[in-house]
Amino acid sequence: MARTPSPYDDSAPEALLCAVEPARRQAEARRLDALFRAVTGWPPRVWGGRILGYGQYRYTYGSGLSGTWLATGFASGKARHSIHIMPGYAGFGAIRARLGRHRAGKACLYVVRLEDIDLAVLAELVRAGLDDLSRQWPVEPG
Repeated sequence: MARTPSPYDDSAPEALLCAVEPARRQAEARRLDALFRAVTGWPPRVWGGRILGYGQYRYTYGSGLSGTWLATGFASGKARHSIHIMPGYAGFGAIRARLGRHRAGKACLYVVRLEDIDLAVLAELVRAGLDDLSRQWPVEPG
């Protein structure tokens, strides 16, 4: 099944940021937005209704499954931020060791408070993830 982005609307990223609660989490989401914009050079696009994605890539697997998905981005919820790097964090252990307090899934990092991580290291990790992804699939602005 191919993943497809939600219809693009210039106001959708701002509306998504405005909807983040509580206020402290919204302020952190705005800091993440600024970081992702600075690292990627791209404005965000809303993916899946709740993820701010920066850039995209088109993939086709050996099975024939194909689609388009965000290159990197984040989602902010009441409890934590989910930071997405595609296709995952394998090979970034040395960078993650310097990041600070977080949990990791296959392609997501979970951060409760931005004050618990080093944002310069996060920027380095986002850039490393984009570089890794671009070696596998062409990455382009969303």
